[in-house]
Amino acid sequence: MIDLHTHSTASDGTEPPAEVVASAARAGLSVLALTDHDTYAGWKPAAAAVPECGVALVRGVEISCSHEGTSVHVLAYLLDPHHPPLVRELARSRESREHRIEAMVDRMAADGIPITLEEVRAVAGPGATLGRPHIADALVARGVVATRDEAFADILRGGSPYYVSHYAPDPVRAVELVREAGGVPVMAHPFAAARGRVVGDDVVEEMASAGLAGLEAHHPDHDSAQRAHAVDLAGRLGLLVTGSSDYHGTGKANRLGQETTSAAVLEEIESQASSGVEVVRP
Repeated sequence: MIDLHTHSTASDGTEPPAEVVASAARAGLSVLALTDHDTYAGWKPAAAAVPECGVALVRGVEISCSHEGTSVHVLAYLLDPHHPPLVRELARSRESREHRIEAMVDRMAADGIPITLEEVRAVAGPGATLGRPHIADALVARGVVATRDEAFADILRGGSPYYVSHYAPDPVRAVELVREAGGVPVMAHPFAAARGRVVGDDVVEEMASAGLAGLEAHHPDHDSAQRAHAVDLAGRLGLLVTGSSDYHGTGKANRLGQETTSAAVLEEIESQASSGVEVVRP
């Protein structure tokens, strides 16, 4: 079983990187990819857990992008983490996220919602890429809401009076940067309309022309029609089809191995990578 989309406490998951690898072993996975948002911080501790846990690790990152105001996520596998243009782009995104979270907390506090930036940072942990899930966790800790889902359904939703956007690169440029870094880009949950607005096929076609390798068709947030559309579009564009859980620990109901990728597709991803970063195997 191969699961190519998971998160740890390096971004908005609830388990440390090494524990994600251990959880993958308990779930019966043979391979997982750690793809925290806009950061490689979890790579080293996750890799260190591979020999003991017996699960192979694909080192990756999920790049938060935006196309004309619509959120797009690009999973990047086996890329050079030191590629200067991509390092700068991810650093800019993380800095913008920090300012965004501070602004959202200020708006909530001004409206009587009892939360502080220090509380958000405390639940995120040291070095984590801050995101709205961390505000949600702080709200849960305060007793304002019961769960992350409740926070996102109201206070943290797009269009909420507390919502603030953040800088994110265009997905076509992100694909180009990943390829320049020797990595393999796959578009995450491309048609998951339940998460918010999605881009049209024309944008996916532009990304494919820039070097997009695949579409994450099999994802918990895709219904059967969205999966079929993704598979069909991937076939027309000559793209790989992946499946992943988008695991966040207790932050989401998604289960490790809930959706999987074939061994043949992983082999193709490895063959396309040119960075020298390889899968870490037991």
